[in-house]
Amino acid sequence: MNFLRFQFRIALLSVLFIAGVQHVEGQEVVRSTYTYKTTGDLRIRADVYRKPDDVVRPAILWIHGGALIMGNRGWLHPVQAEKYLNAGYTVISIDYRLAPQVKLQRIIEDLEDAYRWVRTEGPKLFRIDPNRIAVVGHSAGGYLALMAGFVLKPRPKAIVSFYGYGDIRGEWYSRPDPFYSRQPAVPKEEAYQSVGTRVISEDQGESRERFYLYTRQNGIWPMEVVGQDPDMEPRSFDPFCPLRNVTQDYPPTLLLHGDKDTDVPYEQSVLMDKELERQGIQHELISMPGRGHGFDGAMKDPVIAATFDRVLKFLERQLEP
Repeated sequence: MNFLRFQFRIALLSVLFIAGVQHVEGQEVVRSTYTYKTTGDLRIRADVYRKPDDVVRPAILWIHGGALIMGNRGWLHPVQAEKYLNAGYTVISIDYRLAPQVKLQRIIEDLEDAYRWVRTEGPKLFRIDPNRIAVVGHSAGGYLALMAGFVLKPRPKAIVSFYGYGDIRGEWYSRPDPFYSRQPAVPKEEAYQSVGTRVISEDQGESRERFYLYTRQNGIWPMEVVGQDPDMEPRSFDPFCPLRNVTQDYPPTLLLHGDKDTDVPYEQSVLMDKELERQGIQHELISMPGRGHGFDGAMKDPVIAATFDRVLKFLERQLEP
């Protein structure tokens, strides 16, 4: 499935709530919205989904995709949210500031601040166990989940990366992309108009996809998101590449990737798999033959449903008391 179409399909599937007891796929759920960070006049928010009881539960810190340019916390797939809740987890879906107005270092800082907030405020606000937290992300969120494996302290108990990536310095991101280059070229003026100049942490429309498409057609995503040229300053990218920062205390990790992904190369998860193996980290790569980017959007597909059950089993093993 085309990456951009997939992301906005998930956005349309997402359920809009107000605080209080609501229903997701027929079950009672408490959904609350919090501001976990304020920078200037920008409030960066998180949605917390939990069962309406007082049980202390393990937590999933969930990170949306969108190439670090698009998206918002509402992109959590409602069927997946239901499955996490039924499995006994509280889910915290976070926003973070979006590129290109802020660069990657600031986005990582938002991730660190969100995790710190969940650990310090979560136990009293929504009754989570701060020592049993997994980080789960999709696409760019999968990349941030892999970053979480070495930038967050203390380490999360587990990492799940759906079609994420460990190397943002590679030519797959810094050269014109063959798949996206087959689409009509996005004019530069239109691309920059689509993102404007205001710093935001919640993309509510579809216009920013034009900027993303422009960066892929011109091979300038690293320049726009990191703010540096990977050809001129390759070492400056090392702190932002999970592939180069796996150590022996990296958390247990589950990677999922379709081998027909036209947005994030399948090889990105293969490389992470090899590095995790080299460092002796407990891990698994679930390869999805014939599947593309966002394969898990089709939760009614029996193969996808069974694969998601494997995710839940992985989390159960890692987050048990």
